Amino acid sequence: MKLNIVTYPNKILRTKLNKIQNFDDPQLKQIIKKMKIAMIKYDGIGLAANQVGLNMRLIIVDMNNGPQAFINPQIKNKSFLKQKFDEGCLSFPGIMGYVSRSKKINLEYQDENGNKKSLAAEKLMATVFQHELDHINGIIFTDKIKKFTHGEDLFKKLQMKAQADEK
Repeated sequence: MKLNIVTYPNKILRTKLNKIQNFDDPQLKQIIKKMKIAMIKYDGIGLAANQVGLNMRLIIVDMNNGPQAFINPQIKNKSFLKQKFDEGCLSFPGIMGYVSRSKKINLEYQDENGNKKSLAAEKLMATVFQHELDHINGIIFTDKIKKFTHGEDLFKKLQMKAQADEK
């Protein structure tokens, strides 16, 4: 199975993904491995399952020590203090913009074996997790852009295509 990046306006990017229940499924470990490879291949720092066409609550994030899988992740707490980053997305090539997100978050998730874990993230890592969790909840980063820094016209064309596809 080869995984390719799904680009907007593919409808799966607007889909709230299904929770993973079966951690004994050998296919899950294969999917995680393939998603890690895809994220590295496409030079990303985060990747959500729907970005490769899969309906499961799974994200991969490079925590500076290599890509790690986060299954059924959810933010438990986030700071009131915000930060702005110029975000891009593998599913939106050529489009970037400033997004304001919480500066610190606490995340709960399951590892590849179903063990419950938690972690605290701040600064860039907090932004990456919030971006990827938005993906698995069917929210795209362009919904939150305060100001485009690249590709605004391209995005408007894609939006018109998405609206035409819905009719």
